[in-house]
Amino acid sequence: MTNLDGKKRLVIVGNGMAGINTVEHILKLSPQMYQITVFGSEPYPNYNRIQLSYVLEKSKSIEEIILNDRDWYDAHGIELYTGTQVTAIDTGSKTVQASNGMVVAYDRLVIATGSRPFMLPVPGVDKQGIVGFRDIADCEQMLHAADLYRKAAVIGGGLLGLEAAKGLLKLGMDVTVVHLFKELMERQLDPVASHMLQAELESQGLKFATGKQTAEFLGDERVSGIRFADGTELEAEFVVMAAGIKPNIELAQSAGLAVNRGILVDDYMRTSAPDVYAVGECNEHRGISYGLVAPLFEQGAVLAKHLCDIETSPYEGSVVSTQLKISGVDVFSAGEFMDNEDLAVVRMHDDWRRIYKKVLMRGGRIVGGILVGDGREASRLQQWIRTGAVMTEAIHTAIVGQGAPDTENTVADLADEEIVCGCNGVSKKRIVDAITENGLTTVDEIKSTTSACRSCGGCRPVIEQILQYVLGDQYDSAAAKKETICSCTSLSRDEVVREIKEKGLITSQEVRYALEWNNKEGCSKCRPALNYYLGMIWPAEHVDERDSRFVNERMHANIQKDGTFGVVPRMYGGVTTPEDLRLIADIAVKYNVKMVKVTGGQRLDLLGIKKEDLPNIWRDLGMPSGYAYAKALRTVKTCVGSQFCRFGTKDSITMGVLIEKRFERLDMPAKFKMAVNGCPRNCAESSTKDIGIVGNEGAWEIYVGGNGGIKARLAELLCKVKTDEELLEIIAAFIQYYRETGKYLERTSDWIERIGLPKVMDVVVNDLDSRYALVERIELALSQVQEPWNEILDNQNLREKMFDDVRISTTQS
Repeated sequence: MTNLDGKKRLVIVGNGMAGINTVEHILKLSPQMYQITVFGSEPYPNYNRIQLSYVLEKSKSIEEIILNDRDWYDAHGIELYTGTQVTAIDTGSKTVQASNGMVVAYDRLVIATGSRPFMLPVPGVDKQGIVGFRDIADCEQMLHAADLYRKAAVIGGGLLGLEAAKGLLKLGMDVTVVHLFKELMERQLDPVASHMLQAELESQGLKFATGKQTAEFLGDERVSGIRFADGTELEAEFVVMAAGIKPNIELAQSAGLAVNRGILVDDYMRTSAPDVYAVGECNEHRGISYGLVAPLFEQGAVLAKHLCDIETSPYEGSVVSTQLKISGVDVFSAGEFMDNEDLAVVRMHDDWRRIYKKVLMRGGRIVGGILVGDGREASRLQQWIRTGAVMTEAIHTAIVGQGAPDTENTVADLADEEIVCGCNGVSKKRIVDAITENGLTTVDEIKSTTSACRSCGGCRPVIEQILQYVLGDQYDSAAAKKETICSCTSLSRDEVVREIKEKGLITSQEVRYALEWNNKEGCSKCRPALNYYLGMIWPAEHVDERDSRFVNERMHANIQKDGTFGVVPRMYGGVTTPEDLRLIADIAVKYNVKMVKVTGGQRLDLLGIKKEDLPNIWRDLGMPSGYAYAKALRTVKTCVGSQFCRFGTKDSITMGVLIEKRFERLDMPAKFKMAVNGCPRNCAESSTKDIGIVGNEGAWEIYVGGNGGIKARLAELLCKVKTDEELLEIIAAFIQYYRETGKYLERTSDWIERIGLPKVMDVVVNDLDSRYALVERIELALSQVQEPWNEILDNQNLREKMFDDVRISTTQS
């Protein structure tokens, strides 16, 4: 059966990573052989399921994890039907029937229906608030739940469960991981590594209930808790099921194909029916159904060659490896990992550095290993396991070597055929050839050309080393690490800013059209960023694009999980008066405020305010906004200082109030916090602020780049000054330099690490001409700022527009 143009008809049931990876291989091997039709049950084009945890923690948007957009399908002549399920396969007539009524004939059919979360068969599992974590819809439910509920439980202490738990934790939920076994990731880690992992995750805020068997889900229509087999209970308003997967075999089973746990396939992915194949998590090969991406891609590569009538070696199974994608947690496992009588073990355990390395050998050949806390040798260890390398002194030293860690480029030792990207099967030679033949200089270019680093991203450090190794003196580390501001453009932050200045672009729309944005409307990531950059570059000319701001900044109040708002009036330096306290109390009673909370920034937060009451509360308060919602100066925390404290050597309160009044309301790349201490006792916690000021021996010490949040960082000493005037001048120059060079949403803690403290010292402290120019530019920007609450109160049209309808964005950071 062929089309008029001579092409055979290939139908792919499933638009996930396994099926579309197979299609990608076919398009490279024999692009004119097939007319391809793809059915996907989700409403999206092909996306990277591995990176759902990044969407959950809001470090990436849905658009950023799309692997092949709709234009890609169109460009290759692929018929794509999203939101459409195949409901039946007729292997006799060689047709498939879809939920939209279509009947499509095939010459060859590939089933790539994937898997679904295993839902524990216990009472109450069908209650509201219990979800799996397998697709974007699950992710969206979890994001929504984090806005409404506090206590979450994740059932399953494996790879996916831990990533889901950390994502919910980052969203502000109180998360407990429930696991049947005593050790986490028991299928990949030994007890030592598992306990180290649990201790690290506990230090980050996760809770664990290990050795617990779920017996029942409590609650009426909605889940309220979990009862365990031992009779104990756990409160839970939301439950994520991550206790394993079940291959989706129902479609194949109803068509009469042989199935077991998965759809049974041979070494070429052939099922029991002629011209019908199964690839990915839905199949079962030699008794194994794989749930990791690398084996699925290896299957796809073999299947594509077979479908293109190209001779190929059979698929004989995979050596699986696991790498945890949790920020700050470095865990890798591959091959065999548990001690056994027939295995020799090389082991290094360093509690002080929190490093554990273990390599297992059978007959002197490496068959498995674990790395915790230091995964730099993960790619080489995986290759040694795959090839059954013999343990040598060099390998032993590389894994558990003595002395300081070797920071030199080690890719020269990698053989050409060694796999760098296990997910996509990309070798070192393929990457080297792509660099030399195509003049590639960045990881993103290598990703586009070879697909290396396209899935989990764990091989990125090795690819950067290969770039440095191949390019030598021509290697530009900054260019190699180029990061575009979003998927709408190939331009980096610095390139966009430069183009705005050179072309005199004033509005976001001008930027998107003049710089040829792929998506002319922009996305939730670039719209607020462009609005900030334009305001920073043209403070007098640019008109703030309110619709481009996050909901908190649009409403000038913090949205809460129940849809109400929090209002924080400004209290300069944390100082207030009895009259202001009485006023705040009266207003809290008048508007039925649910809670009055003293914040960490020495202010009062009025919580639980209705949207329609916000303007009236602002008017009754008659106080300036505390900017608790903004990418701007939040607070300047102060100690009592020399006014009252017997240890105080400097007047920290007066200085704190002066700084706060001078720099309030100024837009910055991210939220900005300051503190002023009157002595080195650090009562105002200057060491964890973006700028921390300490009075010491008649002078002021200025510390910068601190952060007390998720990524804690101690501030570093920038300089020491004697006069108040110079203190204010250097603060102004520092803030403006950060405004001009920081990426949108980049805290000073990350900015300092990227720019380097010596560079900041040179520009802000040592180079007086540069310092004065920065101060001049910040003064111009400060002359344009307005008090936001008054601006809305004085503008009836704006007030009606903002408070008649509020569209809440889920991309708030």
